[in-house]
Amino acid sequence: MYHTSVSPIGSGKASSVPLPSQTAHEPITAAALDLSSIPAVAQYRLPGAGNSHWISALCIAALLGLWWLATARAWISPLFLPSPQAIGAAFSQAWSGNIQGGQGLVVHLQWSALRVFGAFFLAVVTAVPIGIAMGVSRLSRGVFDPLIEFYRPLPPLAYLPLIVIWFGIDETSKIILIYLACFAPIALAAKAGVKSASIEQINAALSLGASRWQLIRHVIVPAALPDILVGLRIAIGFGWTTLVAAEMVAATVGLGQMVLNASNFLRTDIVIMGILVIGLLAWCFDLFMRWAESQLVPWKGRV
Repeated sequence: MYHTSVSPIGSGKASSVPLPSQTAHEPITAAALDLSSIPAVAQYRLPGAGNSHWISALCIAALLGLWWLATARAWISPLFLPSPQAIGAAFSQAWSGNIQGGQGLVVHLQWSALRVFGAFFLAVVTAVPIGIAMGVSRLSRGVFDPLIEFYRPLPPLAYLPLIVIWFGIDETSKIILIYLACFAPIALAAKAGVKSASIEQINAALSLGASRWQLIRHVIVPAALPDILVGLRIAIGFGWTTLVAAEMVAATVGLGQMVLNASNFLRTDIVIMGILVIGLLAWCFDLFMRWAESQLVPWKGRV
């Protein structure tokens, strides 16, 4: 069926072009349309989706280049920002033990890792059950929630003197201080993760005859696992942050003690080297937690 269409303004002519019929007796069909001329719609993606590794690599390279340029041109005094070469020399000295205290970097690393990961392990085995109990029991929530919410905003240095009075200046006080820093985020993450279990899942398990413990084990814990893993990643960061405060208490070895001791002698190169070592260790553990998350909860973000 042909219809008359008007040409663009200025042509002065009307042309007849084939158009699909729009009457009720002749509906438009796919054959009557030229589908090849319709552009394809781009696939929608979630905000922030995509690989950002190359952006991170470029950002790190730019920062390192700016650091080298600022120190090579003497824009900043070496007392405030040593050069990358000075940091490498400080790492070599610390590795061989040619620093204040006479202990090698490996010894400092071993003691710091023992304190952080020991306290972190104790926090995991206690905070996860308490957090889940807070999510499924109002009695547990009424008992633990006020205590956790009270001490959670307090900085570790605020209750450090009290811990020293109670437990002395040996390793117990250091581990307890890091333990308290790791406990709160893990417990609160586990508590929030309990709400991830939908009422349909709970009703389905109960209709199949599941007991309360079976419901917690097979429904609530798997649903809360993604939030628990996020809480673990946050907690280990708090643990490394509290390490320096913990090793202020009569410690003779440890990364935090090494940094504090170097600051007393204005060894900025050792201070920055220690900070970089602590940051790299925490970053490697975070990468491990991301890998564990992809293995344990592969459905996260897909359902």
